[in-house]
Amino acid sequence: MKKPLLATLAALVITGAGAAPAVAATPDAEAAPAVKAVNFAGTVALSNCSGSVVRMPDSADDDPALVLTNGHCLESGFPEPGEVIVDRASTRSFGLLNSAGTRVATLRASKIAYATMTDTDAAVYQLTRTYGQIRSAYGINALTLNDSHPVAGTAISVVSGYWKRIYNCSIDGFVYRMREGDWTWKDSVRYTSACNTIGGTSGSPVVDQATGRVVAVNNTGNESGERCTVNNPCEVDANGNVTVRQGINYAQQTYQFAACFGLDSKLDLYASGCTLPKP
Repeated sequence: MKKPLLATLAALVITGAGAAPAVAATPDAEAAPAVKAVNFAGTVALSNCSGSVVRMPDSADDDPALVLTNGHCLESGFPEPGEVIVDRASTRSFGLLNSAGTRVATLRASKIAYATMTDTDAAVYQLTRTYGQIRSAYGINALTLNDSHPVAGTAISVVSGYWKRIYNCSIDGFVYRMREGDWTWKDSVRYTSACNTIGGTSGSPVVDQATGRVVAVNNTGNESGERCTVNNPCEVDANGNVTVRQGINYAQQTYQFAACFGLDSKLDLYASGCTLPKP
């Protein structure tokens, strides 16, 4: 996992990652026009991670707003393998950023609507305000989750509200199974090397530069070349072959959420098309 910040500060000093530039990668020339449209508006800073205010393609303005981050960013710690959290009360706060990366408001959760580190590494908080209330008060729209599987080669931006840093690269491919410590994730997104994300970027939205929609949530990377250990995920193919890619980073797809959240941002894990793990 891209560790919560307090656990990673020492690692940044040791590895020199803290010396990374404010914008960690330069996009390819042909992608530059699209990159200009990607900014910090709608992203949030957590106490230890990044995240974003997100809506489904058919969300209404009067629906309670949702925040997307990683399951391993929960205030209660990492969910156990096989654990799925639904409708747990939470009063967690989030710093809402505008397009320039300036914190303009503090948003507060009413509950953890969904969280797990099984098959994926994601958490969705429900807020005390609606999408319309946030836009009216701060002029900021939620980011829309794409509702279809992303495509290899897509130009993407990983937008960290914690570090106020944008990483630009492309989707290199997809991982059949990714193992990290006791956890296993399915169909993970592998970045090209330009997205050299660090601790604190956990939970950042992965934005399709062409559409502006969220296609994944940033969550981990292989830091030291170890095999399938914490902070050193490995790739496992359908035949069980293991590949280790030191320095490469990953995300978990988010299109699955669109089928699971309906009217009033209510979660229905038994809705048609919803494939998220169930409690």
